Amino acid sequence: MQSHAKEMPQILPGIGDIAGFYDGYILDLWGVLHDGIAPFPDTIPTLQEMRRGKRNVWLLSNAPRRAAAVADFLTSMGITPDLYDGIMTSGEATYHAMADRYLAQWGKRCLHIGPQHDVSLLDGLDVVLTEDPAAADFLLCTGVRNPADTAEPYRDLLAAAAEAGLPFLCANPDRIVHVGDRLVLCPGTFADIYMEMDGQVTWFGKPYRQVYSHCLGAMPGQKVLAIGDGMPTDIAGATGAGIDSMLITGGIHRAELPIDDFSTIGQNRIYEFFSGFPYRPRYLAEKLNW
Repeated sequence: MQSHAKEMPQILPGIGDIAGFYDGYILDLWGVLHDGIAPFPDTIPTLQEMRRGKRNVWLLSNAPRRAAAVADFLTSMGITPDLYDGIMTSGEATYHAMADRYLAQWGKRCLHIGPQHDVSLLDGLDVVLTEDPAAADFLLCTGVRNPADTAEPYRDLLAAAAEAGLPFLCANPDRIVHVGDRLVLCPGTFADIYMEMDGQVTWFGKPYRQVYSHCLGAMPGQKVLAIGDGMPTDIAGATGAGIDSMLITGGIHRAELPIDDFSTIGQNRIYEFFSGFPYRPRYLAEKLNW
Protein backbone atom coordinates (compact mmCIF):
# COMPACT_ATOMS: atom_id res chain seq x y z
CA MET A 1 0.00 0.00 0.00
CA GLN A 2 1.25 3.47 -0.85
CA SER A 3 0.01 6.98 -0.15
CA HIS A 4 -2.35 7.97 -2.96
CA ALA A 5 -2.59 11.54 -4.15
CA LYS A 6 -6.38 11.81 -4.49
CA GLU A 7 -7.74 9.66 -1.68
CA MET A 8 -8.82 11.38 1.52
CA PRO A 9 -7.00 10.01 4.56
CA GLN A 10 -8.73 7.72 7.02
CA ILE A 11 -9.10 9.34 10.45
CA LEU A 12 -8.04 7.00 13.26
CA PRO A 13 -8.43 7.20 17.05
CA GLY A 14 -5.11 5.34 17.43
CA ILE A 15 -2.74 3.09 15.54
CA GLY A 16 -3.97 -0.07 17.27
CA ASP A 17 -6.72 -0.24 14.64
CA ILE A 18 -4.18 -0.76 11.83
CA ALA A 19 -1.24 -2.28 13.69
CA GLY A 20 -1.86 -5.70 12.18
CA PHE A 21 -1.21 -4.40 8.67
CA TYR A 22 2.39 -3.29 9.28
CA ASP A 23 5.62 -5.04 10.23
CA GLY A 24 7.54 -1.90 11.04
CA TYR A 25 7.32 1.80 11.74
CA ILE A 26 9.44 4.83 10.90
CA LEU A 27 8.62 7.47 13.51
CA ASP A 28 9.34 11.17 13.53
CA LEU A 29 10.49 12.54 16.87
CA TRP A 30 9.70 16.21 17.38
CA GLY A 31 5.92 16.71 17.27
CA VAL A 32 5.21 12.97 17.36
CA LEU A 33 7.13 11.47 20.30
CA HIS A 34 8.03 14.66 22.17
CA ASP A 35 7.71 18.46 22.12
CA GLY A 36 11.40 19.22 22.54
CA ILE A 37 11.07 19.26 26.31
CA ALA A 38 9.27 16.06 27.34
CA PRO A 39 7.58 13.01 25.77
CA PHE A 40 3.88 13.23 25.07
CA PRO A 41 1.80 11.24 27.58
CA ASP A 42 1.02 8.40 25.14
CA THR A 43 4.52 8.07 23.67
CA ILE A 44 6.13 5.47 25.92
CA PRO A 45 3.01 3.26 26.28
CA THR A 46 2.60 3.26 22.49
CA LEU A 47 6.23 2.32 21.87
CA GLN A 48 5.86 -0.47 24.45
CA GLU A 49 2.83 -1.81 22.55
CA MET A 50 4.81 -1.76 19.30
CA ARG A 51 7.62 -3.71 20.92
CA ARG A 52 5.19 -6.21 22.45
CA GLY A 53 3.89 -6.80 18.94
CA LYS A 54 7.48 -7.50 17.82
CA ARG A 55 7.38 -4.66 15.29
CA ASN A 56 10.56 -3.03 14.04
CA VAL A 57 10.69 0.61 15.15
CA TRP A 58 13.10 3.10 13.60
CA LEU A 59 13.26 6.74 14.62
CA LEU A 60 13.90 9.21 11.80
CA SER A 61 14.55 12.82 12.72
CA ASN A 62 15.56 16.01 11.00
CA ALA A 63 17.65 16.87 14.05
CA PRO A 64 20.96 18.42 12.91
CA ARG A 65 22.89 16.21 15.34
CA ARG A 66 24.54 12.79 15.26
CA ALA A 67 22.27 9.83 15.97
CA ALA A 68 24.12 8.97 19.20
CA ALA A 69 23.56 12.48 20.56
CA VAL A 70 19.84 12.24 19.80
CA ALA A 71 19.70 8.82 21.51
CA ASP A 72 21.25 10.35 24.63
CA PHE A 73 18.71 13.18 24.58
CA LEU A 74 15.81 10.71 24.23
CA THR A 75 17.14 8.60 27.09
CA SER A 76 17.27 11.69 29.30
CA MET A 77 13.51 12.10 28.82
CA GLY A 78 12.71 8.41 29.33
CA ILE A 79 12.60 7.18 25.72
CA THR A 80 15.20 4.47 26.21
CA PRO A 81 16.95 2.34 23.53
CA ASP A 82 14.92 -0.76 24.38
CA LEU A 83 11.87 1.02 22.90
CA TYR A 84 13.23 1.18 19.34
CA ASP A 85 15.63 -0.56 16.94
CA GLY A 86 17.62 2.36 15.58
CA ILE A 87 17.89 6.08 14.90
CA MET A 88 18.72 7.99 11.73
CA THR A 89 19.06 11.77 11.67
CA SER A 90 19.65 14.47 9.09
CA GLY A 91 22.73 15.40 11.12
CA GLU A 92 24.09 11.86 10.75
CA ALA A 93 23.59 12.05 6.98
CA THR A 94 25.25 15.48 6.88
CA TYR A 95 28.26 14.25 8.89
CA HIS A 96 28.90 11.27 6.63
CA ALA A 97 28.49 13.36 3.48
CA MET A 98 31.12 15.81 4.74
CA ALA A 99 33.46 13.01 5.79
CA ASP A 100 33.05 10.96 2.62
CA ARG A 101 32.95 13.66 -0.01
CA TYR A 102 32.41 17.33 0.63
CA LEU A 103 35.47 18.24 2.71
CA ALA A 104 37.71 16.78 0.04
CA GLN A 105 35.69 18.51 -2.67
CA TRP A 106 35.27 21.96 -1.11
CA GLY A 107 37.85 22.40 1.64
CA LYS A 108 37.79 22.36 5.43
CA ARG A 109 37.01 26.00 6.36
CA CYS A 110 33.44 26.07 7.69
CA LEU A 111 31.13 28.99 8.38
CA HIS A 112 28.60 27.63 10.88
CA ILE A 113 25.15 29.13 11.47
CA GLY A 114 23.51 27.55 14.47
CA PRO A 115 23.66 27.18 18.25
CA GLN A 116 27.03 26.54 19.83
CA HIS A 117 26.10 23.04 20.99
CA ASP A 118 25.55 21.95 17.37
CA VAL A 119 29.27 22.40 16.66
CA SER A 120 29.55 18.86 18.06
CA LEU A 121 28.27 17.71 14.65
CA LEU A 122 31.79 18.45 13.39
CA ASP A 123 33.59 16.38 16.05
CA GLY A 124 36.06 14.02 14.42
CA LEU A 125 36.19 15.95 11.14
CA ASP A 126 39.17 17.93 9.88
CA VAL A 127 37.31 21.25 9.94
CA VAL A 128 38.37 24.79 10.79
CA LEU A 129 35.60 27.17 11.90
CA THR A 130 35.53 30.75 10.66
CA GLU A 131 33.10 33.65 11.10
CA ASP A 132 34.18 35.29 7.84
CA PRO A 133 32.30 34.25 4.66
CA ALA A 134 35.25 35.42 2.56
CA ALA A 135 37.55 33.00 4.40
CA ALA A 136 35.16 30.00 4.32
CA ASP A 137 34.92 27.09 1.90
CA PHE A 138 31.33 26.18 2.76
CA LEU A 139 28.43 27.11 5.04
CA LEU A 140 26.85 24.62 7.44
CA CYS A 141 23.47 25.58 8.89
CA THR A 142 22.05 23.75 11.90
CA GLY A 143 19.53 26.39 13.04
CA VAL A 144 19.23 29.75 14.75
CA ARG A 145 21.89 30.81 17.23
CA ASN A 146 19.24 31.85 19.77
CA PRO A 147 15.75 30.30 19.95
CA ALA A 148 13.96 33.68 19.78
CA ASP A 149 15.79 34.78 16.61
CA THR A 150 13.95 35.73 13.43
CA ALA A 151 15.54 35.35 10.00
CA GLU A 152 16.24 39.06 9.58
CA PRO A 153 19.53 39.30 11.56
CA TYR A 154 21.00 36.56 9.35
CA ARG A 155 20.23 38.04 5.94
CA ASP A 156 23.44 40.06 5.61
CA LEU A 157 25.56 37.03 6.54
CA LEU A 158 23.65 34.84 4.09
CA ALA A 159 24.03 37.46 1.36
CA ALA A 160 27.79 37.63 1.94
CA ALA A 161 28.04 33.85 1.82
CA ALA A 162 26.02 33.70 -1.39
CA GLU A 163 28.18 36.46 -2.91
CA ALA A 164 31.26 34.41 -2.02
CA GLY A 165 29.71 31.37 -3.74
CA LEU A 166 29.75 29.19 -0.63
CA PRO A 167 27.94 25.85 -0.89
CA PHE A 168 25.24 25.68 1.81
CA LEU A 169 24.80 22.40 3.70
CA CYS A 170 21.31 22.28 5.21
CA ALA A 171 21.42 19.85 8.12
CA ASN A 172 17.66 20.04 8.74
CA PRO A 173 15.09 20.72 5.97
CA ASP A 174 12.38 21.69 8.48
CA ARG A 175 11.27 25.32 8.36
CA ILE A 176 9.86 25.61 11.89
CA VAL A 177 9.49 23.50 15.00
CA HIS A 178 7.44 23.78 18.19
CA VAL A 179 9.55 23.80 21.35
CA GLY A 180 6.83 23.45 23.94
CA ASP A 181 4.41 26.16 22.84
CA ARG A 182 7.09 28.31 21.17
CA LEU A 183 7.88 28.36 17.45
CA VAL A 184 11.58 28.22 16.53
CA LEU A 185 13.06 28.67 13.05
CA CYS A 186 14.90 25.70 11.51
CA PRO A 187 17.63 25.55 8.83
CA GLY A 188 15.15 25.01 6.01
CA THR A 189 14.03 28.62 6.42
CA PHE A 190 17.58 29.86 5.85
CA ALA A 191 18.08 27.47 2.95
CA ASP A 192 15.01 28.93 1.25
CA ILE A 193 16.41 32.45 1.68
CA TYR A 194 19.80 31.32 0.36
CA MET A 195 18.22 29.85 -2.76
CA GLU A 196 16.38 33.15 -3.33
CA MET A 197 19.85 34.71 -3.31
CA ASP A 198 20.89 32.21 -6.03
CA GLY A 199 22.99 30.25 -3.55
CA GLN A 200 23.71 26.53 -3.92
CA VAL A 201 21.97 24.36 -1.28
CA THR A 202 22.51 20.67 -0.50
CA TRP A 203 19.78 19.18 1.68
CA PHE A 204 19.96 16.29 4.16
CA GLY A 205 17.08 14.55 5.92
CA LYS A 206 13.38 14.19 5.23
CA PRO A 207 11.90 14.27 2.60
CA TYR A 208 15.05 13.11 0.79
CA ARG A 209 15.39 9.45 -0.05
CA GLN A 210 18.80 8.70 1.50
CA VAL A 211 17.55 8.79 5.10
CA TYR A 212 14.55 6.59 4.30
CA SER A 213 16.79 4.11 2.49
CA HIS A 214 18.90 3.79 5.63
CA CYS A 215 15.86 2.85 7.74
CA LEU A 216 14.20 0.65 5.14
CA GLY A 217 17.47 -1.18 4.58
CA ALA A 218 17.15 -2.44 8.16
CA MET A 219 13.62 -3.73 7.43
CA PRO A 220 13.95 -5.58 4.10
CA GLY A 221 10.73 -6.98 2.67
CA GLN A 222 8.58 -5.57 5.45
CA LYS A 223 5.44 -3.49 5.19
CA VAL A 224 6.31 -0.19 6.84
CA LEU A 225 4.26 2.79 8.03
CA ALA A 226 5.89 6.21 8.44
CA ILE A 227 4.38 8.51 11.07
CA GLY A 228 5.13 12.23 11.23
CA ASP A 229 3.62 15.67 11.69
CA GLY A 230 4.97 17.51 8.64
CA MET A 231 3.45 17.33 5.16
CA PRO A 232 6.50 18.70 3.24
CA THR A 233 8.94 16.46 5.11
CA ASP A 234 7.37 13.35 6.70
CA ILE A 235 4.51 12.74 4.28
CA ALA A 236 6.35 13.84 1.14
CA GLY A 237 9.31 11.68 2.14
CA ALA A 238 7.20 8.60 2.83
CA THR A 239 5.38 9.03 -0.47
CA GLY A 240 8.70 9.30 -2.33
CA ALA A 241 9.97 6.19 -0.54
CA GLY A 242 6.85 4.26 -1.62
CA ILE A 243 5.49 3.55 1.85
CA ASP A 244 2.25 4.39 3.64
CA SER A 245 2.13 7.30 6.06
CA MET A 246 0.15 8.76 8.93
CA LEU A 247 -0.02 12.48 9.62
CA ILE A 248 -0.15 13.52 13.28
CA THR A 249 -2.31 16.65 13.21
CA GLY A 250 -1.36 17.90 16.67
CA GLY A 251 2.11 18.91 15.48
CA ILE A 252 3.13 21.75 13.18
CA HIS A 253 -0.22 21.69 11.34
CA ARG A 254 -2.28 21.84 14.54
CA ALA A 255 -3.93 25.17 13.65
CA GLU A 256 -4.89 23.99 10.17
CA LEU A 257 -6.28 20.52 10.85
CA PRO A 258 -8.85 20.38 13.68
CA ILE A 259 -9.73 16.71 13.17
CA ASP A 260 -11.63 16.61 16.45
CA ASP A 261 -14.27 18.64 14.59
CA PHE A 262 -16.32 16.25 12.43
CA SER A 263 -18.81 18.89 11.37
CA THR A 264 -19.15 20.02 7.77
CA ILE A 265 -16.93 22.98 8.57
CA GLY A 266 -14.26 20.67 9.96
CA GLN A 267 -14.42 18.33 6.96
CA ASN A 268 -14.23 21.26 4.57
CA ARG A 269 -11.09 22.49 6.31
CA ILE A 270 -9.51 19.05 5.89
CA TYR A 271 -10.31 19.03 2.15
CA GLU A 272 -9.02 22.57 1.79
CA PHE A 273 -5.79 21.74 3.60
CA PHE A 274 -4.97 18.72 1.44
CA SER A 275 -5.87 20.50 -1.79
CA GLY A 276 -2.57 22.38 -1.39
CA PHE A 277 -0.46 19.22 -1.68
CA PRO A 278 0.10 16.73 -4.53
CA TYR A 279 0.43 13.88 -2.00
CA ARG A 280 -1.55 12.74 1.02
CA PRO A 281 -1.07 10.44 3.98
CA ARG A 282 -3.10 7.26 4.18
CA TYR A 283 -4.16 8.03 7.75
CA LEU A 284 -4.76 10.97 10.09
CA ALA A 285 -4.54 10.93 13.87
CA GLU A 286 -4.50 13.78 16.35
CA LYS A 287 -1.60 12.20 18.26
CA LEU A 288 0.48 9.04 18.39
CA ASN A 289 -1.39 6.68 20.65
CA TRP A 290 -2.37 3.03 20.57
